[in-house]
Amino acid sequence: MADGAGTTDRDRARGRAAGTAVVDPDVPVDAPERIPLAEPSLVIDPDDLEYAVDPADSIVPIGHVPVVRPPVRARRRLIPPMPSDTARGWIVTVALTLIGGMLRFWQLGWRTDGGTPLFDEKYYAVQAAEMIRTGGVEDNQAFGVIVHPPLGKQLIALGEMLLGYTPTGWRLASAICGTLTILIVIRAVRRLTRSTMLGGIAGILLICDGVSQVMAHTALLDTIQTPFVIGAFACLVADRDLVRRRIAAAVADGSMTDFAGGVPLGARWWRFAAGFLLGCATAVKWNGAYWIVAFGVMSVIWDICARREAGLRHPVSAVMRRDFFPSLWSLGIVPVLTYLGSYWAWFSNETGWDRHVAAGGNGVMGALRSLVTMTLAMLQTTDGILTPTDPAARHPWESKPWAWPLSGRPVLYYLAGGEGTTGCGEGRTDCVKRILLVGTPMLWWVSLAVLAWALWKAFGRLDWRYAAVLVGYGAGYLPWFTIFDRQMYFFYMTPVAPFLIIGITLVLGDILGGAAPARTRRRRVAHPVSAGEAPEYDAAAGDSDADDGPAATGRIPWRLRIRTWTGTWDGRTVRLVIVCGYVGLVAANFIWMWPILMGEPITPERLRWETWLPSWG
Repeated sequence: MADGAGTTDRDRARGRAAGTAVVDPDVPVDAPERIPLAEPSLVIDPDDLEYAVDPADSIVPIGHVPVVRPPVRARRRLIPPMPSDTARGWIVTVALTLIGGMLRFWQLGWRTDGGTPLFDEKYYAVQAAEMIRTGGVEDNQAFGVIVHPPLGKQLIALGEMLLGYTPTGWRLASAICGTLTILIVIRAVRRLTRSTMLGGIAGILLICDGVSQVMAHTALLDTIQTPFVIGAFACLVADRDLVRRRIAAAVADGSMTDFAGGVPLGARWWRFAAGFLLGCATAVKWNGAYWIVAFGVMSVIWDICARREAGLRHPVSAVMRRDFFPSLWSLGIVPVLTYLGSYWAWFSNETGWDRHVAAGGNGVMGALRSLVTMTLAMLQTTDGILTPTDPAARHPWESKPWAWPLSGRPVLYYLAGGEGTTGCGEGRTDCVKRILLVGTPMLWWVSLAVLAWALWKAFGRLDWRYAAVLVGYGAGYLPWFTIFDRQMYFFYMTPVAPFLIIGITLVLGDILGGAAPARTRRRRVAHPVSAGEAPEYDAAAGDSDADDGPAATGRIPWRLRIRTWTGTWDGRTVRLVIVCGYVGLVAANFIWMWPILMGEPITPERLRWETWLPSWG
């Protein structure tokens, strides 16, 4: 039958068969009737995008216009919002930094070589003491040349000025730098991932890194260089957000097209700070120059991408017009001026080493000529430190770059103990002590897999975060292959270790995934158990975990409890368990290796258990 509006029973039947609602003119359109959808019989992955939105939400009465979702705004596209838990973020940062600082300062001055510095500390601790005595410059008469720029040794000298020429004094700067690196990594990862939890995970992993722990107890320049490098990286990440925030504001108010090449971005103090820190990194060791070049190119590419995403048709020419000279100033000239500034004492001291090595060394230009001459001599000296062709003449702990990603060949810093040494057990007099610069295996042994995943994400999915990590890691690692005839050691990877930690954290973030919509978290349970209701249980079958069975104890067997508990998990919970399990393995691995990282007395049997690879012995 047809009603007054022309709707027939057959039309209603067709509508029911098609699963859509048919509007009856007698029923108000403000309250359309929705046919309930059948509940799926299979377990649905809460992160499956196919089920993220209920299709029934898009059904509207006939004659009504569906809701049109607005396009993604420029601000949202250019810069995702930061986490809103600012206070919690700082609480996590401060708490983990304090925990890491306690470990970095623990027994800082205990292990020495008969009261003298360990390994290459013998160079830098002594040179720092020379700077205190001579007003900031080095004597170094025994070597005939100064090998490294002065800033790292000046910072070591500050510790010796405060605490004297003692093991704690010459290692104070390293411990502080190791602690600061933890803080910087936490904040950088939080900004990269927009997650306080992942920032905290990065801090935990860095705390548990054996390389970072040992080097914080050693007065070597690589430890002091690390916070400058990772600090410059964090500043550039913050500068990237700043640029995109300003471009998004210009797009929103329409001023983006008022200027040729896009709107001027104004002062970029984060980039300026990055240039200053890169200059400091180079003033500690010359390989900081590789990060200047790599980070400079990365920053320019980020600027080009930001303008392209804002809709400019010619982003490269826009960047050349607006950002070339400011970038050259911040990431080119500022690092050079900072590097020259580290020689302040040398310029002001007429008796400094090679101060007048060039003819006409008086005045500013004469001093600069002398500095260039001395620098070339330093380069010639370092290039001449080659690996002997005779294997018997080689340093027992030198290694080549291909062994570094997996921590294949560590460095032995401290060796003591033996017959008559106690402290490793009651009645034991054969205790041994070792300090081995080795990476925590649970971190370093996954490095190749992490790098492979980062390459795929950077080039296959254009994920800028992985690309940034690869740039930082590669700038500190790849240049060593160009001079692999030189004598090298694993501690050169110290500034690279934080980038490995950041890469691992990004992978853990991918495993963890984003938060699932609330609607999709409701799912069927394979073995539902109501609250307070015990499942059926065969008392005759017994249970290995219960002595008297559930009838006597009122307990559910442990197997059924686990099955019921895990049956309520969604996909995110499983991934969270995987991530937490990995972090727990790293922490357990670090605790197990603690004796050979800190020189604690252990038995020879325990030392064999600590030596996981033959190349560690």
